[in-house]
Amino acid sequence: MKILHISAECFPIAKVGGLADVVGALPKYQKDLGPTSSVVMPYYNNPFTQNNTFETLHEHYISLGHEYYHFKVLKLTNHQLGFDLFCIDIPELLYTDFVYSNDDTKRFLAFQVATLDWILTLKATADIIHVHDHHAGLIPFMMSYSFKYASLKNIPTVLTIHNAQYQGWFSHALANLIPPFNYEKIGLLDWDDSINSLAAAIKCAWSVTTVSPTYLEELKLKANGLEALLQHESEKCTGILNGIDWNVWNPETDERLLQNFSKTTVVSGKKANKKWLCKEFNLDIKKPLFAFIGRLVGEKGADLFSAIFEQALTENKISILLLGSGHAATEAELAAIPKENFNTFIGYDEKLAHIMYAGADFLLMPSRVEPCGLNQMYSLRYGTVPIVNATGGLKDTIIDIDEKAGFGIVHDGVTVEKVTSAIHKATNYYHAKEFKKNLKRIMAIDHSWNNSAAAYVHLYKSLKN
Repeated sequence: MKILHISAECFPIAKVGGLADVVGALPKYQKDLGPTSSVVMPYYNNPFTQNNTFETLHEHYISLGHEYYHFKVLKLTNHQLGFDLFCIDIPELLYTDFVYSNDDTKRFLAFQVATLDWILTLKATADIIHVHDHHAGLIPFMMSYSFKYASLKNIPTVLTIHNAQYQGWFSHALANLIPPFNYEKIGLLDWDDSINSLAAAIKCAWSVTTVSPTYLEELKLKANGLEALLQHESEKCTGILNGIDWNVWNPETDERLLQNFSKTTVVSGKKANKKWLCKEFNLDIKKPLFAFIGRLVGEKGADLFSAIFEQALTENKISILLLGSGHAATEAELAAIPKENFNTFIGYDEKLAHIMYAGADFLLMPSRVEPCGLNQMYSLRYGTVPIVNATGGLKDTIIDIDEKAGFGIVHDGVTVEKVTSAIHKATNYYHAKEFKKNLKRIMAIDHSWNNSAAAYVHLYKSLKN
């Protein structure tokens, strides 16, 4: 069985969020289960594309309305990823140093059209077309109703919703950019008086998945306007929890760490990494270290960080270290917090992130929205106790220490009071006898892609039967 994943992101080529981690790991684990999976994505102007060699497999022209664009299909020549990578090169639209912009309609529509035009030329097409988020969301519609792709309409399509807040809206005035289709089916593109790429994908894909079971149920109640549609299409929807790449995120072999460690050496290993962090950022190693790693946006609760951190630092003998970037106002508020027992790295640094997972005692994830969340899984893998809001995949993966078999800190709702209360609870837990024993337990929790990849393969097979 051949699976073709189509996505705007894929780690390590281009990453903005968790979508990239999923698309960069799932094909490798599916391969171990039998199917051959490949990834198609845009060819961006970034360090990965600049530092690697690609061969040209195909080139031609696409038309978007009355505009024509030359495109190439490039294939990565080495096999470092564990799967075949194909990139769509459209210099005028896609060869940028950014993944997303404020006007992406033509960019990602051109990407999708070029991808389907190329698929038409293949002697052996994929058995399953798996599209990710709205950037590839028009592909199921075009495969079914655009005249030029009629030969593809019997190939099963799967949509995975990684984040339903972003839906790829554009005006009906631009419908002519889509390759000619049966206009009797125009309603499949429409949602709330505009063309909605994600809504079209939900309607037209053979199967729809979300990145956690709880997120699927949440979307039926709050999905940025798509609630009724997801309720209506619920029979073909499945929540499959994401996994993490067990080989990349491995504290025993992670080359980014100051000292590697296993479950048996977790205490000494974490101490060595924490020592480096505290020295680098002028923090007290004797105090429990709380870390945040991620985007400074409202979805992550970042608008409350200044108030949360100031109150938590006043009420508890702790240290806080933050790695991330986002809204300028939030960055400015964090910069104004006194640096005693607190520090930040504004931006992103992959090595620092790994060391923080390894050296921190607790990971803060007060997310208002978290479709799945991977950071809490990384932290478990590295023996760092997650503090999470009970939403989406966080609810599916973390059990509070007050519950049977609990191992994390869970709060219900995102307010200054609830998050600081959770931090206080964690501080007390840090000084309890059970804390160090718990580190070994959480490192043994298996959130690898093995089970999740198997669930996807099972879904693919059900569509082929």
